[in-house]
Amino acid sequence: MSILLENISIIPMTGSADFLEKGYIIIEGQSIKEVGSGLAPVGNHELIIDGTNRAVLPGFINAHTHAAMTFLRSYADDMPLMEWLETKVWPLEDKLTGEDVYWGTMLAITEMIKSGTTCFADMYFFMDEAAQACEKSGIRAVLSRGMVGVGPSADLALSESRELVGKWHRGANNRITMMLGPHAPYTCPPDYLRKVIDLAAELGMALHIHVAETAGEREDMIKTYGKSPVKHLESCGLFERAVLAAHCVHVDEDDIAILKKYQVGVAHNPESNMKLASGIAPVPAMLAAGIPVALGTDGASSNNNLDMLAELRTAAFLHKVNTMDPTVLPAYQALEMATRNGAIALGLKQETGQLKAGMKADMIIMNLEAPHMIPRYDIVANIVYSGQASDVETVIIDGRVIMQDREIIAFDEAEVLEQAKRCAAGLVSR
Repeated sequence: MSILLENISIIPMTGSADFLEKGYIIIEGQSIKEVGSGLAPVGNHELIIDGTNRAVLPGFINAHTHAAMTFLRSYADDMPLMEWLETKVWPLEDKLTGEDVYWGTMLAITEMIKSGTTCFADMYFFMDEAAQACEKSGIRAVLSRGMVGVGPSADLALSESRELVGKWHRGANNRITMMLGPHAPYTCPPDYLRKVIDLAAELGMALHIHVAETAGEREDMIKTYGKSPVKHLESCGLFERAVLAAHCVHVDEDDIAILKKYQVGVAHNPESNMKLASGIAPVPAMLAAGIPVALGTDGASSNNNLDMLAELRTAAFLHKVNTMDPTVLPAYQALEMATRNGAIALGLKQETGQLKAGMKADMIIMNLEAPHMIPRYDIVANIVYSGQASDVETVIIDGRVIMQDREIIAFDEAEVLEQAKRCAAGLVSR
């Protein structure tokens, strides 16, 4: 399909000076054919979108979440992480079925699309059903089956991961990428991590893992292995593969140097870390070191939403007040974390995260006419500090219009909401 966006402000995320006040984008098939300033050249297009008083930018990339945990939203709140997991989350998760995960993931995707997310990284279980939801909805996704090395399902997780890679890697018209998902160093002993690493090497997969989320985790790792979580994972050889490390809250200068050495992608989840009182990740130091720090929402049970606009604003404000420096994490850098850095961290930098010729056509169009977006002295600052999910009007993924004028056209939103209500009611009654 040929699509023309015209008369539109363009934030390509190729550099802070590359903003175009008025320009055009031509989409051919799955990819961006041309990005230009001024009037578009004459051509035949199946769809023309007038971007007057609108801005287009790359879709947000949610670099870490557990999509089907939408069914645990507000189920257990105001608790410390391990108590929250052990007494509430894990017992309810044991009752989930594949159907639950399908509709929970569809609910998450609906929420993400309506707030401008075009790609997400997910770690959970029943990932075949999660992949089916991604295929159905049209979203781009990086999926990993959560793997716990202590318990009866350890070997099953390995075999299921192998099967999922064979079935879904580069599936759904290349929109689905698979990773392997060892849950965390405290749930995956070294011998199990070695099995995961060997499987990753055999299959050519990257890894998605929780790292140094709490002070207690760091203390336990030092007590058990004599090393911080990051140093422990290095000694296990994990970083010999490409790694997406979620959280990295309790890391020191030596840990940051290791993350930089191996170019580990870090998924910063500020709202989840704040809600669970896990701490504040040293994001400015990691960014200064050249680490590709992306943004994630974590699951809806610890956030409690999947709104990346809210997440990037929280990130900017949190690190300003934490460092007592208002110049830390300025608006463009926060937006970069939610777009370009996300693509780098997920291994998709050649495909998405920027608007330029040859990249996949993953983009969102935002309305600049709402009262909170006026005046428009600085559109990037307006989006980061004032923007709301309701400002996202149109979502295009892989060259396909998924939502237009706030209406999802790729699937039936009403059906998703009704099925989600039904499954959630059944889950808590089991």
